[in-house]
Amino acid sequence: MTARAAAPLSVAEDVKLTPSRIKTELLAGLTVALALVPEAVAFAFVAGVNPLVGLYAAFFIGLITAVFGGRPGMISGATGALAVVMVSLVATHGVEYLFATVVLMGLIQIAVGLLKWGKFIRMVPHPVMLGFVNGLAIVIFLAQLGQFKVPDGAGGLTWIAGLDLYLMLGLVAMTMAVIWLLPKLTTAFPAPLAGILACSAIVLGLGLDTRSVGDLASIAGGLPEFHIPMVPLTLETLKIIGPYALILAAIGLIESLLTLNLVADLTGTKGGASKECLAQGAANVVTGFFGGMGGCAMIGQSMINVKSGARTRISGIVAALLLLSFILFASPLIERIPVAALVGVMFMVVIGTFAWTSLKIMHRIPMTDAIVIVLVTGVTVYSDLAVAVVVGVIISALAYAWNAASRISARTGTSKEGWKVYRLSGPLFFGSTTRFQDLFDIANDPEDVVIDFIDSRVVDHSGLEAVDALASKYGALGKRLHLRHLSPDCQKLLSKAGPLVEVSVLEDPDYEVAVDYGHKFDPAPAKS
Repeated sequence: MTARAAAPLSVAEDVKLTPSRIKTELLAGLTVALALVPEAVAFAFVAGVNPLVGLYAAFFIGLITAVFGGRPGMISGATGALAVVMVSLVATHGVEYLFATVVLMGLIQIAVGLLKWGKFIRMVPHPVMLGFVNGLAIVIFLAQLGQFKVPDGAGGLTWIAGLDLYLMLGLVAMTMAVIWLLPKLTTAFPAPLAGILACSAIVLGLGLDTRSVGDLASIAGGLPEFHIPMVPLTLETLKIIGPYALILAAIGLIESLLTLNLVADLTGTKGGASKECLAQGAANVVTGFFGGMGGCAMIGQSMINVKSGARTRISGIVAALLLLSFILFASPLIERIPVAALVGVMFMVVIGTFAWTSLKIMHRIPMTDAIVIVLVTGVTVYSDLAVAVVVGVIISALAYAWNAASRISARTGTSKEGWKVYRLSGPLFFGSTTRFQDLFDIANDPEDVVIDFIDSRVVDHSGLEAVDALASKYGALGKRLHLRHLSPDCQKLLSKAGPLVEVSVLEDPDYEVAVDYGHKFDPAPAKS
């Protein structure tokens, strides 16, 4: 069962805070906090910054979006989708420019929220959503493979082998088995957390030699301090950070809003797109001023949170606060957690996130939709999410336009005045204008011809041009073209066109005898 196809796990956002509910939220928050540590560290390495830069980002973004975000249950933090964009900026200009970019990124996201542009996420078709979850599942899987590599002593990484490999694979498999089996026995305890604790207990109890979180990097640190990015406030700086900020803002919002829809589907509730944009923007502004690398919603951690039973904002707040406490007080303990345990958790997230049913329906859905699913998945893996979604939406839109263009048709008849009537069906827009022209027998039609738009609409300027061109062809032969049953929006479009469309418009609001009100359309009817 896929994440999107799964039955709602809950139908209420305003759940009662019973002792049982609070316990579930606290345990879910702990599970998420533990899973956030290696992710934040790894993404900080990808971006080329200190691990604490990633951890501070996970704290601030996780806390602010948990409190003010558009969807309780979502988890945000430092993400790989943003880290891969940041790496070139850090390498070229340094980390201070990154902090300034994150602040500008947040301001852009706040502007998007204020303008309520988040609602346009509704235009993302379902095949694009399937490609999105499939691509991110693959990205999460590939990111975990990096945990199977160790430094080779020459500045590079090499795959672990031999007994070390078998031990890690065994621990990963054991963690996954606990996560899979526990829900069949009880739902009182989050399965991911049980998997982490079981794996840690075996490793520490038996003294097994396997990689731990501390082998990745030390997570010890102090409280984050307010820090104004040390960059010159010049137009040149804006030219440097502006393009990066736009790209990061777009990727962050797209990933966050798609994750919001995914979590809303899982929990059977609705999310606030504009509210999420504002929360993400505010979180990134604050993060940039406190030495964080910025971030957005995390589908993997959100899935862990929801599957652990969390339904309120408490779990996200707890996760963020626990993460900060790990940095301040519990780093020696957290650093002893086996990496294999966290890899096992993320592998189960991959299995739960991937839309497996999309593989079964490929031969039953339109070819275009199948291509979109595969393409968005591939582009998400090999490029980035923003490009993938834009490509998917464009292809879906073009496919729709092509299908709509082929649906325009006309039935012919004769009115009591002896005029030939073409009853048009289907939209008249840029894609259907050629087929529209081919529907008419201009040479053999009588002197008066009526186009009945009762089952059609003039959608755009290309449609107006097509009508005008057709009227010109009839006019060249001394014939007259009339339009009938225009909808109010079509009449408004024609009124804006002014002298463009030199045709007669027949007003027939009661669908009875047509009355000719003039040679040119005018909002105020002219004399006949």
